[in-house]
Amino acid sequence: MGLSAEQLRGGLDALGAIEPAFAAAILRAGYPEPRIRARGYATLLRTILGQQVSTHAAEAVWRKLALVAGDVTDPATILRASDEQLREAGLSRQKASYARSLAEEVTSGRLDLDDLPEDDEEAIKALVRIKGIGRWSAEIYLLFAEGRGDIWPAGDLAVQIEIGRLLGHEARPGEKLLRELAEGWRPHRGALAIFAWHHYGSDMKVI
Repeated sequence: MGLSAEQLRGGLDALGAIEPAFAAAILRAGYPEPRIRARGYATLLRTILGQQVSTHAAEAVWRKLALVAGDVTDPATILRASDEQLREAGLSRQKASYARSLAEEVTSGRLDLDDLPEDDEEAIKALVRIKGIGRWSAEIYLLFAEGRGDIWPAGDLAVQIEIGRLLGHEARPGEKLLRELAEGWRPHRGALAIFAWHHYGSDMKVI
């Protein structure tokens, strides 16, 4: 499971103690709610289905897939489903390929989501070997489903925008710069990412 409210608060308080801009932002926007997803295959499948579509559209595809194929929390369901069923549920040919690849990795035992490497970078490498799972998707899974507190999705546009805004940068920092800046924020970077989304969503501006 993801970071709890207590873990988020503790991590952000620690960051606020070393960076006044973060402390001020927490006072303005408050602490974020936890973002928690279930560990395992179903969450990764949902991640694939949700790529490049709205949350509402992804949920509709999930429901339709369950209707036409059966228990979509079981990877064997995707492997049994025909191409026609997957198309009927709204999966593009590419997403159907990604979904089958994930199901094959899990059912073959090549991917054990209950025993990913403890090292974050090694866990990311294990996940990005799956077709359709890039670094951002792997980081989001590890943060939301496993509660790894130092995951830092520096490639996320909203995180770049908001951290740059909070720190007073004239231009949005790119991924490389954001990773360099964040070295001093270990081991609480996951809490900061969740706060960045929270602050971004609140549409608050640095005063």
